[in-house]
Amino acid sequence: MDEESAREARVPPVVAPPMPGPALVRQGWAGAVFLHWPVDPERVEHLFPAGTRPDLFDGTAYVGLVAFHVPFTRVLGLSLLGAFDEVNVRLYSVDGQGRRGVVFLTMDADSLPAVSAARVVTGLPYLWSDTGLRQRGHGRCAGAVVRRRPQRRAWGRWSLRAEAGRADPTPLEHFLTARWGLHTPWAEATRWFRVSHEPWRLHRATDVSYEGDLLTRAGVVSPRGAPVSALWSPGVVAEVTPTLAPA
Repeated sequence: MDEESAREARVPPVVAPPMPGPALVRQGWAGAVFLHWPVDPERVEHLFPAGTRPDLFDGTAYVGLVAFHVPFTRVLGLSLLGAFDEVNVRLYSVDGQGRRGVVFLTMDADSLPAVSAARVVTGLPYLWSDTGLRQRGHGRCAGAVVRRRPQRRAWGRWSLRAEAGRADPTPLEHFLTARWGLHTPWAEATRWFRVSHEPWRLHRATDVSYEGDLLTRAGVVSPRGAPVSALWSPGVVAEVTPTLAPA
């Protein structure tokens, strides 16, 4: 395999593959923040559902904290939920069929109806939390989350400044953001949900700060130092549909 082929093999396709059928969920993801740290694959492999393993970039796994505003959600074409903010802690997965995805460890949201519906319909680990995202002038963004009781009081807060110019993603930035699926335990097996949306319009971020225990409460040994990748996007409209074949 030549160098160019090897590079292409380690990153997902630029454009989402065709969906296997009608979307179960159509949802807006606006003002998205992506913070990522490298982690030792052996320290997180126990967090992956059956039939999946860490998807590695040059031998390294990554944990991400991703936050965005959800202005609308449509389930089978019906608008059932109002707007809410979401913050998730995630790892990146691949299964025995070579299907890449996201494994969500925690998904904090400030809408109890959205949390309840998502847990019932998809089995995803949504948690009801006080979550707030703010965008200010000159590219400044900030956010915070505090998990509600009786759940463990995990918390986090962050701030950054998004650069004005749109970024041409590096292979690592593309690997971390172009994830066209997710793996989750559902209906007594690990399932792969297909995710489709336009490619992210990414802006690199500077003046990044983060503090909190969201990663450690999700089961990841807290990485040291600043995130190695910090990005912002104005957002996309995403479609999600389950596949029947287990991982």
